[in-house]
Amino acid sequence: MPRQQCIVYAVERKSQRVVSDQMAFFADLVRCETRLYNHFNDELRAAHGIVTSQYEFLRYLRDEASPRTTDMAAEFAIGVGAVSKAMDRLEARGLVARVPNPANRRSNILRLTEEGHTLVESADKTFEARLAGILAGAATTEQIHASTELLASLRMVLERDGLGTPTG
Repeated sequence: MPRQQCIVYAVERKSQRVVSDQMAFFADLVRCETRLYNHFNDELRAAHGIVTSQYEFLRYLRDEASPRTTDMAAEFAIGVGAVSKAMDRLEARGLVARVPNPANRRSNILRLTEEGHTLVESADKTFEARLAGILAGAATTEQIHASTELLASLRMVLERDGLGTPTG
C-alpha cells in the first residue's frame, strides 16, 4: 500500500474510533444518569417520601436567592408548566410557599417552608452518603474531578448554544 493510502487509512480509522468513543460516551452518560436517577428515586422515596426531581427542586430553592418558576425552568431545562405543577405538589405538602415578588407583581418568589428546609437537610445526608459510596466504587478523586470539569464544559456549550431548551 502506498504511503499516502496508509496515511488516509490511518486517519479514517482514527476518525472511526473518535466517533465510536463519542457514541459510547453518549450512551454511557445517558444510561448512568437514568440509573442514578432511578436509584435515588427509590432511596429518597424510602427515606424521605420524595423523589429525585423533588429533592433537586428543594435544593435549588434552598440555595438560590429569590427563585421563580421561570428561573427553575431555565436551570433544569424543563417547561414552566412542569415546574409550576411540581411546585403545586410541594406546596400542597407544606414544603414550599409562594410569596409575592416585590419586583414584579405578576410573579411569585418560591420559598422553602420550615418543614421543607428540614426535609432537604435530612435528604442531603442520605443523598451525599449514597452518592459518595457509588462514586468511590467507580472512580478515583482525580477521575471524578476531571469528569466534573468535562460535564461542566459540556453543559456550558449546550446552554450557550441553546441546545435542549424546551420551547413551551
